[in-house]
Amino acid sequence: MSGLRRDPAAWDAFVEGTELGSYLQLDGWARVKAANGWTARRVVAGEPGSRIGMQVLLRRPRPLPWAFAYAPRGPVAETWTPDAVRALTAALRGAAPELGRVSHVRIDPEIEEDGPHDPGGALRAGFAAAGWRPAPSIQPPTSRVIDLAADEEALWSDLRKKWRQYVNRARANGVTVAEVPGDPIGPFYAIYRETAARAGFLVRVEEAYRDVLAAFGPAGRARILFALGPDGTPLASLFLVRCGRRVVEPYGGMTAAGAELRANYLLKWEAIRRAREEGASTYDLWGLAHPGIAHFKAGFGGREVRYVGGWDLVLDPLGRRVYAAAQQARVRWARSRAGLGASVRTDGGPAAGGAGGDGGDAT
Repeated sequence: MSGLRRDPAAWDAFVEGTELGSYLQLDGWARVKAANGWTARRVVAGEPGSRIGMQVLLRRPRPLPWAFAYAPRGPVAETWTPDAVRALTAALRGAAPELGRVSHVRIDPEIEEDGPHDPGGALRAGFAAAGWRPAPSIQPPTSRVIDLAADEEALWSDLRKKWRQYVNRARANGVTVAEVPGDPIGPFYAIYRETAARAGFLVRVEEAYRDVLAAFGPAGRARILFALGPDGTPLASLFLVRCGRRVVEPYGGMTAAGAELRANYLLKWEAIRRAREEGASTYDLWGLAHPGIAHFKAGFGGREVRYVGGWDLVLDPLGRRVYAAAQQARVRWARSRAGLGASVRTDGGPAAGGAGGDGGDAT
C-alpha cells in the first residue's frame, strides 16, 4: 500500500484503472492545488482487486488550529461494498497522525444514487454505518453522462432535432472547431470571464487554469477546443480533461457573438464526437447548475445522473463548527468583492453557480 500512497505514477494508474476514477483524484490535481496552499495525502485500504482509496487535500486556514480535509470525487475503488467503506474509514482514522489535526473529512464520490454500486441505497447505508454523515456536495451533485459505445451515427441521432439543426447552422455560418496554436489559455480565459460575468459565477485568476493545463496537458489528459468564427476569432471554448477512458468538460464558455452563430452547439458536438473517436468510453458534461444549463445539455443525449452526494466524517465537532462559520464569511467576502450576490451555502462550501467547473475555491 505504501507504493500507492507515495508513488504518483502508481497512484494515477490505480485511479485510471478504476471504473469511476476522476481527474480530481489524480496526482496532477494535487499539484494544481498546492499553489493554493493545499497539501495532499493518500489513504488506501484493501488488497489488489478490492482496493479502495482517496487522495485527500488538506488546508489549514490561519489562525484556525484545524485543517479541513477534502477528497474531491473520492474515494475511488476497485470494488464498492460497505465492507470496503468500513476498511477505508478505519484506515483514515488510523492516518490521523500523518494528516495532523483535522476538523472533518469531506468526500463526494462519483457514485450514482441507487445505481449499480448503491442498490437500494446500500452504499449510503454503509457510509452511515461507518460514521459518515450526509453533507452538501462541493462538486456538482448531478451531471449528464453520454455513453460513447454507440457509433457516431447513433450519437448524432441522440441529439434533439433542433440541436442538430443548430450544429448544421453553425457550420453553414462558417464556424469551425480546432485547437489554437500557441498558448490557448489567454483566449480561453477571455471567453470564460465574459461567460462568468454574464452568468454570475466566480472564476479564478488566469494562472489557475494555466496550472491545470500544465498539470494534465503534457500527459495528454487535457486540451482546450475552440469554436472559431469565419475570420478565426474564438467564439466559444471547452476545457476538456481525461482520466482513463472518461472525458469531462469542467470549464467552458461562449461569447455573445458565438451565441448568435450557435457556435457552442457545434463545439459541444465536436468534443463528444472526437472523444469517441479517440477511444473514450464516456463523456461527462459536468454538472447541471440550473435549468437553463440542464436543458442545453439534455439536447446532446446521454442520461442525467444524480450522485450519492457529499459525506462528512467529523473528527473534531468544535473544529467542524468553527470551520463552517469561517468558510461562510470567506465566501461572502469573495462574492462581494467580485460584485456578485452574497449567496453562500450553509455547510461552508462555495456558492456554486454557472459553469464554475471544479467546485470553486473550496477544491
